[in-house]
Amino acid sequence: MSPDIFIIGKIVGVHGVRGEIKVQPLTDDPNRFSALDHALLLSPSEKMIRDISISRIRLTDSLLILSINSLTDRDEAKKLINHYIAVERSNAVKLPEGRYFIKDLIGIQVIDDERGILGRISDIISNGVGADIIVITRSGNKDILVPYLKSVVYDVDIPDGIMRLRLPDGLFEIYQDGV
Repeated sequence: MSPDIFIIGKIVGVHGVRGEIKVQPLTDDPNRFSALDHALLLSPSEKMIRDISISRIRLTDSLLILSINSLTDRDEAKKLINHYIAVERSNAVKLPEGRYFIKDLIGIQVIDDERGILGRISDIISNGVGADIIVITRSGNKDILVPYLKSVVYDVDIPDGIMRLRLPDGLFEIYQDGV
């Protein structure tokens, strides 16, 4: 999938008989859907299928109900379960200074002031409570889990693909074999 395509929701069911779909938001702010009138439909394997025009959006407690202009039949809507709703980078939410899309962080190199190159970011775990967790994959060693805090991460350079940080005392040693 292109680095300029952002998945923002997953189709998890249908609603009613007129082809409305239930979408699980995969974004920090489900309200971002309220202004959405155009999106991309991706297959379950995240391949681009087509542009879609959205005519109506309703938010429920945990899901969104979307009406797509070309979709008017429940049986056709059922075929889209497990597909994704995505937007192009130009239509993505504008992030404040110092905030990054997870997609842009995956794969960048992580350098610790004391230990040098640690590895590359393979995932960011967001649990909604407290700090996100950076998963740093290292060749031949256990992954390191680091809290994504300003007191730890002090520089992120997306164009150069580098994150600089200062590991908290004792954290590195936890992940070393034989310790």
